[in-house]
Order: sequence, then C-alpha cells, then structure tokens
Amino acid sequence: MPRTLALLALAFLAPLASADDWPQWMGPNRDGVWAETGIVKTLPNGDPNRGNQLKPVWSVPVHAGYSGPAVADGRVYVTDRVLAKGARNPDDPFDIKEQVNSTERVLCLDAKTGKELWKHEYECPYQISYPAGPRCTPTVHGGKVYTLGAMGDLYCLDAKTGKELWAKNFPKDYATKVPLWGYCGHPLVYRNLLVCVGGGPNAVAVAFDKDTGAEKWKALASRDPGYAPPTLIRAGGVDQLVIWHGHAINGLDPLTGKPHWSVGCAPLFAMSIMAPRQHGDRLFAAGIGGAGVVLKLDKDKPAVTVLWQEATDKSRKPKERGLYPVNMAPLVVDGVVYGVDQPGMLRAVELETGKKLWFTHKPVIGREEPEDYKGAGSGTAFVVKNGDRYFLFAETGELVIAKLSPKGYEEVSRAKLLDPTGAAFGRKVVWSHPAFANKSVYARNDKELACFSLAE
Repeated sequence: MPRTLALLALAFLAPLASADDWPQWMGPNRDGVWAETGIVKTLPNGDPNRGNQLKPVWSVPVHAGYSGPAVADGRVYVTDRVLAKGARNPDDPFDIKEQVNSTERVLCLDAKTGKELWKHEYECPYQISYPAGPRCTPTVHGGKVYTLGAMGDLYCLDAKTGKELWAKNFPKDYATKVPLWGYCGHPLVYRNLLVCVGGGPNAVAVAFDKDTGAEKWKALASRDPGYAPPTLIRAGGVDQLVIWHGHAINGLDPLTGKPHWSVGCAPLFAMSIMAPRQHGDRLFAAGIGGAGVVLKLDKDKPAVTVLWQEATDKSRKPKERGLYPVNMAPLVVDGVVYGVDQPGMLRAVELETGKKLWFTHKPVIGREEPEDYKGAGSGTAFVVKNGDRYFLFAETGELVIAKLSPKGYEEVSRAKLLDPTGAAFGRKVVWSHPAFANKSVYARNDKELACFSLAE
C-alpha cells in the first residue's frame, strides 16, 4: 500500500489534539508510535532514596483498573473502580458467582501537576472474572472524552467540565451478557462516528453519532464479541473497519457496517484480544492457544486471502511458527513482528512466514529464562516505538529502553516506575498501557497514577 494512502487512513483516526498528546489507546494513531523528539537516550539512575526507581514529577492516588491514561490538551484522563464500603473482591479472580458492589469513575487531572479538575462517577456492580477495574483507555476527540467501563457503561463527557452529554449501557440496550472478562474494546472515533464492540443480536460492532449518541448502524453476529478493539485500516482503495470477535476476523465498511470479508480465527475461550496489525498489504492477528493468521489484503477491492494460518491447539503445545500475545498488541516493523508471546517472552518473528527469530524474557519479567520456562504465562510488556528505539513498560512496573532488530534484543537501560499491584497466576503485575506525551510517561497501577519526565 502506498505510504500516502496509509497516512490518509491514519488521518481519519487522529484526534483534534496536539502532536505531543496521547489522546487514546496506543497513541494518536493507535499504532504504538511516539513521535516526540528530545527524549532521554538512557533512563536516569533514579531516586537514591528509592533505589533505581525514578522520582515522579507528580503522583496521585487512584483506585484499581487496567485502563491506561489518555493525555490531551494539558489534561490526563483515567478510569478506575472503587469498591463499596464493606465490599471485597473474591479470593479467586475467576469466581463470578456474586456481584461486588462498586463505583466506576472517570478522573480528569492537570497534566502538569496531577491536580484533579473534575470527576464523573456512577454505581457499577461487578460480576466478571478478574474484577480489577475498567479495561478501556479513554478516547479524547473534539472536546469530548469517551469511556467504556468493564460492565458495558459507555459515556460521552465534555472534556473540559465532565458534563455528561450522552450514555449507553450495552447489556441493557442490546440485550446481551457482559463478556466473561468484561468490556475491553477501546472506543474508536471515525469521522462522525464512535465505533464500539458491544455484543448482542447482530450487534457485535455498533456505531453511534459521536456527538448525539444516536445509533447509526450495527453489524455482525457472534455468541462471543471478544475483547479486541475496533481497528481502522486502509486497503483495496478504501477505509476498512476490522472487527475480530471470538470466532472470526471481519472487514466492514466503517460508514455503514456492511461486511466485506470474514476469516475464521478462534482463540481459546474466545479471547480475541490484540488489535490486528496492518503492515503494507498484510494483516496480522493472533491469540491464546495458538490461533493466528496473516492475511493478504487485496489491492483493488476490500477482500483478503490467507497467507498463513495456525489454529488453536488445546494441548497448548508451542507452535513452530508465529507468536500469540495475550494482553498487548505487537508492533510490525520492516516485516518483523515484535510482541510478547503467551508463555511470557518478548519474541520476534517474520511476518511473511511466521519463522521465529529470537526470544527473551528479560524485558517482561526482568531476567532471562529458558524458552520452556513456565512461570511467566500471559506475561505482558507494552511496546512503543520512538525513533529507532523502543520503550517497553513491563508487568514488573519497570520502563525499559531497548533496540529491537531481526538479529536480537539490545537493552539500553531500565528504571522502576511503579510497584506491581495486580494479581496474576501467583505473581504481582502491572497490566496497564502507559501514555507517552509532553516528553513524559504517564503510568498507573491500582494505587497511583504518576507522571515521569523523559525530557533529554
């Protein structure tokens, strides 16, 4: 696909905010690219009183959540979940037998100081697996902020005041059940539409007028809507909306919801999570249990053919090719996919063939381990590209600067930002994508949201 067409496609995604902002999940264009210059070459040695832990510019208390912050127009937006008085989460995070009374909140803070500017909150009992708070990063666009909570509460708020402009509740409005792990599809603005993964009869994907909340179209039927965010690509001469539900990847007309194509791809437990990644005329997606596919995008019309594909294997034996991420979206650079594989290592594979090039556990769990190591399952590190370097925010709460190439992983420096506070398979983790804006990184765990300067 010509570079000019790719840039035009991304232009439809770009919110009305400055180039230094991070106004939605994975940045201005939802591609994990941080464009700012004047960033440190190596991370500072940290606060001598706290070991190799960076001293924040500011830090404010927050409650639990997986959702990352968004930064736009001098403000930081983040969502969290507060337990009701006397309520507690189940000891087993997979236990969903009982409702847990709680409140979800949308917080707006001053990006320079962390001072709270406004707060929007609503009662929201939880009854999902891993009930640790909202999953979706706020989407800021055109003076509005859009938030989707774990139980399906969608809000459009005035970005300056927090005033509620319109709202939806997916389980109620679309007669559907909340997915086992809650709603995770970060809302997408496309032209005058807000596109969401909702669920319900013929409503896996739903588009609303972004200003009024009026439903404009709904599309796709699946008993499992999955957890992947709606994704915009440009191929076949048109914009295409990619929706990966629990059983298939689908290409739609983003203005009407009309289906163009569909290819089966069913991870275990219907856990379609990562946003499919476009690289030229290739589209890659993969998930838990070894389900993965690379599609060739037709150059003349909205259609695809399968280049290579792997199906789920309930024995969970390692695949000979590919990588299968859980909580993060890989980056594809110069024909190489860089992502965290399900067993917990950062891995590089050839996009065209799925050939494995190298792996390392170090940027994920802080140390090297053999390939068959069993203690880092569902390991997570969020990868962001800045120039010729990569910033990785590991589940350990550490920020890493590294160089990635087909030849291997080269770590430049690392420093601790936050303590891991979430529970996952017997270890503590931070599973929240940070924001990179204003030559800073904004990161949160279940106790604090902090800003750290990365200015050179």
